[in-house]
Amino acid sequence: MALELTEHTNGVGTDKDTLYVLGGIALVVFGAGMILSNPLIRKYIGQMGLGSMAMSSLPDIDRYLKLRAM
Repeated sequence: MALELTEHTNGVGTDKDTLYVLGGIALVVFGAGMILSNPLIRKYIGQMGLGSMAMSSLPDIDRYLKLRAM
């Protein structure tokens, strides 16, 4: 199906393709929200300490952005 669309439009994206991509992203976000709304999952994530892991990675991200800006 995708091959037929690219041949027909000469490789130019169409509005229909954009809607498919945005719809897929919306489904992923909705699914993640449904998973994270489960109290058992929230408890498990709280025990893992994802917040502290994110905070410890911030200096590395900052260093990366400084190197990239050079």
